[in-house]
Amino acid sequence: MSFSPLVQLWIWYSAFAALAGWGLSAVGQLNRAGYAVAFVIFAFFVFSRRRSFGFSRENLFRTGWKVFRRFHRPLPLCFFALAVLIFIGGAIYPPTHYVALTYHIPRMLHWLASGRWHWIHTPVERMNFSGCDFEWLFAPLLLFTKSDRGIFLFNFIPFLLLPGLVFSVFTRMGVRPRVARQWMWLLPSGYNFMLQSGSAGNDAVLAFYALAAVDFALRARKSFLGWPVNGSMATPVPFAAGRGEPGLSDLRHSILAAALMTGIKPVSVPLLLPWLILVWPLAPKLGRHWLITLPLLAVAAAASFFPIALMNKLHCGDWMGESVEFSHLELHNPLAGILGNGFELLQVNFAPPIFPQAGMWDRTVAQFIPHHWPMAFQNGFFTTGELPTEDWAGIGFGLSILLVVSVIANFFIQNRRPISVFRLSTPLLVLLAPWAALLAYCAKAGMSTPGRLIAPYYPLLLPALLIGAGHAQVIRRIWWRLLAGMAVFLAFVVLIISPDRPLWPAQTVLTRLAARHPGSHLISRAREVYAVYAKRSDPLANVRALLPPGIKVVGFIGTADDCDISFWLPFGSRRVEHFFLSDPVERFRQEGVQYVVLGGQNLQLQGVTLEDWMNRTGAELLASTNDIMKVSEGPKPWYVVRIPGFEK
Repeated sequence: MSFSPLVQLWIWYSAFAALAGWGLSAVGQLNRAGYAVAFVIFAFFVFSRRRSFGFSRENLFRTGWKVFRRFHRPLPLCFFALAVLIFIGGAIYPPTHYVALTYHIPRMLHWLASGRWHWIHTPVERMNFSGCDFEWLFAPLLLFTKSDRGIFLFNFIPFLLLPGLVFSVFTRMGVRPRVARQWMWLLPSGYNFMLQSGSAGNDAVLAFYALAAVDFALRARKSFLGWPVNGSMATPVPFAAGRGEPGLSDLRHSILAAALMTGIKPVSVPLLLPWLILVWPLAPKLGRHWLITLPLLAVAAAASFFPIALMNKLHCGDWMGESVEFSHLELHNPLAGILGNGFELLQVNFAPPIFPQAGMWDRTVAQFIPHHWPMAFQNGFFTTGELPTEDWAGIGFGLSILLVVSVIANFFIQNRRPISVFRLSTPLLVLLAPWAALLAYCAKAGMSTPGRLIAPYYPLLLPALLIGAGHAQVIRRIWWRLLAGMAVFLAFVVLIISPDRPLWPAQTVLTRLAARHPGSHLISRAREVYAVYAKRSDPLANVRALLPPGIKVVGFIGTADDCDISFWLPFGSRRVEHFFLSDPVERFRQEGVQYVVLGGQNLQLQGVTLEDWMNRTGAELLASTNDIMKVSEGPKPWYVVRIPGFEK
């Protein structure tokens, strides 16, 4: 299990990034000098623990040789090929994940421009109340390179470690090693993991921290309590235990991974249930080493959702920030939540990877679902897409079919002997707890695109479905191997044709096809989708061109879903200040904002005309144009205005 020190190292870097981000913000030094000092401290820490991390010449050579031999097999080789294509796509394309462009990257630019974290005056409420550990991960890169091109690496590196974690967790939870060896390579080919590993999204990366938290907890339980004892798990995996009793290091890393999971996105909080079942009996072990435990818990608290929850409580009165969220986040009808989320997860994961009839399907679904459901959930909840994208995809059609068929086949061919997974009854709760966590999520969450939001749940849900004795026979059948090959093939197809980062000359081919078949709605639609995604990293470039050259600050008035990333470009050249339509003109002057970009859709939603707003503020219209942010919305009007009171 040579991957374990690498998992350790990434967990420590993640914790360091969160601690540095909050710590430097507290002293107003969120800048290059502050991060330079922080990195010196982290480098000294890594050097002092280099043996624990396995940084020796012999170990690196041995690990490299094992990895080389492993990739001679078909599934590992396919994973390697997918990883190469993902890296190429991430390297040649800037981030196009709409959520990342709307608030992940812009809010970090706000904080870096101010030298500290602060509550941003903006209608994009998610900039303030959502977890920000993922942003702390890439903050130094954004600061030192003034580019977002490398952000995908903070998804890509954990993606490379997923197979080892999947195998370790699956076998420790009772899945037979022969079965786990197949699924450790198949699961990362799920569309959400694969697509987001080359992007700036923060959903799929949660699977790494969720698996690491459970894996280290299972290791600690093995060291302290002697279980699981089933099969190949009877002998503990050699691992650096650090000071104190064996397994104490595993327990500490489990705590850090669990904290980081919540700090990136609180949607993963229900997954603390299986983790707590594992670590709660071990809590007294930490008390015996309180001198090391107290600093660790302080770091874990800084890396968790606690800091942003505290800021939410101070700024908007509740821990989760729901009072300032413009759309539905929390449901008050658990049954509707479970049924609605359950249906949406089924259609997202079983929709064909190429689905031109998605619009017609959505209209049909709208006729059959209860009429009050669309009002209970966030806008756009019961919808699918023509192609899987990183914005909404789940594990996808191929793996979903393979999993269902495997479970059914296992039911018919397994022997009738009772399955002894653990010697104690308590670990059985660990198999069921992720399903209970998912049920809790579905009962309360009304957010759209649940297929991507539950990314950390998928790996922990599967062991309960794969522990059957018959699975060891199922994976040997030729038909199963053909289905597995089909799933991997579809993963390659999805990755290559994805509008986010197409690895084929999409616009060239579609332009020629459109010229040959001018009346084809399908070709026209595909061409429009790829064209919009091609400019998604800089969606309002045409509006930016209307601004006077050389200005250092731009005002932005848009909806909570509008993206301002175009006005930050090139990074470091200017800053963007957000405003509300109701803000008085004096606020613009206080912030030094003379030129403002105003969204026409925002005016329409607020029921305000451009003329009325300009009369109230005395602003002068300089230019206007139409531009597209989302294919589903089409072109929208944008205006550039000048605020009076800046005359020399």
